Amino acid sequence: MSNADPVRALYAAFAKGDMPAALATMAPDIVWNEAENYPYADRNPYVGPEAVLHGVFARIGGDWDGFSAISDEIIDAGETIVSLGHYSGTFKANGKPMRAQFAHVFRVKGGKIAGFQQYADTLGTAIAMGR
Repeated sequence: MSNADPVRALYAAFAKGDMPAALATMAPDIVWNEAENYPYADRNPYVGPEAVLHGVFARIGGDWDGFSAISDEIIDAGETIVSLGHYSGTFKANGKPMRAQFAHVFRVKGGKIAGFQQYADTLGTAIAMGR
């Protein structure tokens, strides 16, 4: 099993809207950080899968139609996995579409995602959100 496997499984589960499967990729004490100035960074760090579910995933679902996080490339550096990709979706409150680049840095231990740091196009997201 590659350390990239739980990262790939997270993207696949998120794409299907399978939150139990997404959370199953995470260590019980995962530390999840959204990019500074990103709309969901206000409660950083999120500790534990339930905090990620309620603080990030549920809020995204409430704010966006058709939100997706597509990994275009995964770089396997052992316990550190880097994903380069893009977000897309339509902000529900104003109908504006968004496409924004991201880099995700995952720390994987024991076959589970133990850490996450998001780097993202915060301006593109803010513009779509009318901020």
